[in-house]
Amino acid sequence: MQMLSTRGAAAVSPSMAILRGLAPDGGLYVPAQFPAFAEADLLALVPMSYQERAYAVLSRFLPDFEEAELRAAIAGAYGTGFDCEAVAPLVRVGSRAHALELWHGPTLAFKDMALQLLPHLLTLSGKKHGETREVFILVATSGDTGKAALEGFLDVPGTRCCVFYPKDGVSQAQRLQMVTTGGSNTHVIAVEGNFDDAQTGVKRIFSDADFAREMDAQGRVLSSANSINFGRLVPQIVYYFSAYADLLREGAIAVGDAVNFCVPTGNFGDILAADYARKAGLPVGRLICASNENNVLTDFIRTGVYDISSRAFYKTISPSMDILISSNLERLLFDLSGCDGERIAELMAQLKAQCRYEIDGEMLRLMQSRYAAGFVDEDGIRAEIARSFAEDGYLMDTHTAVASAVLRDYVASTGDTTPAVIVSTASPYKFGASVLEAIAGSEAVRGKDDFACCEALSALTDTKEPDQIAKLPSLPIRHSAVCQKDAMAQAVLDAVK
Repeated sequence: MQMLSTRGAAAVSPSMAILRGLAPDGGLYVPAQFPAFAEADLLALVPMSYQERAYAVLSRFLPDFEEAELRAAIAGAYGTGFDCEAVAPLVRVGSRAHALELWHGPTLAFKDMALQLLPHLLTLSGKKHGETREVFILVATSGDTGKAALEGFLDVPGTRCCVFYPKDGVSQAQRLQMVTTGGSNTHVIAVEGNFDDAQTGVKRIFSDADFAREMDAQGRVLSSANSINFGRLVPQIVYYFSAYADLLREGAIAVGDAVNFCVPTGNFGDILAADYARKAGLPVGRLICASNENNVLTDFIRTGVYDISSRAFYKTISPSMDILISSNLERLLFDLSGCDGERIAELMAQLKAQCRYEIDGEMLRLMQSRYAAGFVDEDGIRAEIARSFAEDGYLMDTHTAVASAVLRDYVASTGDTTPAVIVSTASPYKFGASVLEAIAGSEAVRGKDDFACCEALSALTDTKEPDQIAKLPSLPIRHSAVCQKDAMAQAVLDAVK
């Protein structure tokens, strides 16, 4: 299997794509062709453990990794760091849907599903290509990727991880998870700006030839742990196959039946992984893209126009989705265009210069044949959390509530009764204050910080507060650097002096 750049650069192997992170022309790597899973392959997944399912899927996408090294990487990623044997359990929510819980890893968010594996894939890729320099991981985070990357690369030999996060754009728990990280190879820097500023700054650093030369002179080579790296995206494909296998095991579907997935979406990587599973043969019905008030993706899927030129940016109670520039959308555009790298380069240039672009009618038709979209405002998120707990006995975080509410609206407006899975991306305790307020009202949170709210939420709902959250207030702050959005490259150089 070869990997293509969305902007036309020469094809490379999967391991080289993982090592580079981003193509030399600024494009994102995508598979030149997809494996084909037949119904017999899907049935074979049913009795398997998550680790066995991961190997069955990843071995098809990463053929230049040997069986022994890939199995060892999977065992290292999905071993003791997860709090349940299923790793990504599928839980019934009322009578209408299942929730795919992706937050049972060490940082309580779905990013662990990929970032516990990526360090193994990256170090193996370096060895395959004779890379002796330290691999310097640059990450922009809207909240969850940062801690998951720090945790995944913590003291991994031959690597260093530097995370940028929007200074006032993450929850109290998310910030403390990052700035209390230990290790000798981690750096955390707050950016005066929003996530899009941090993400744009990281991309700018990757395309800076002078910076690359400086890193090389220091014996370092840049790579990425954001979902622009195919090594971040490919592990996410696994859990869609796993969810389907669990539905088969439960008897909720028969092999070959379609399943809809509703995904709370900001940077478009998680929902794109479901689309890639579909391209590999998984019977996916509709992919329902769920947004908060930063609903640029909803408008794009409905109209074919991506326009952020005059769009307001909202800070919401679902901060990991507070994104206006969805990087992984470029991969979908490449697919819709018939793999036309020149066309994608033009669209990305338009976005950079004009803050907008528009796809043609055929691309729009293809997209709408696979995707639906909706969004929900803050009051709708709170109402969905309260409704789910009261009616279904299911406690969900603010991002999962976006997907749950959008799925309810989608079913009501379309009458589509296809079995559906809500992708649950974070523990409710990562956003304890917002979840408590939704269930118990504003008086319940008055005068409390996030951690007191988590204690109250545990008592009110008779659910256990995760140890990862409970211990955060007592941990020492290890990272306090702050930089302006146009000074991120210098901030990196200062961090590694």
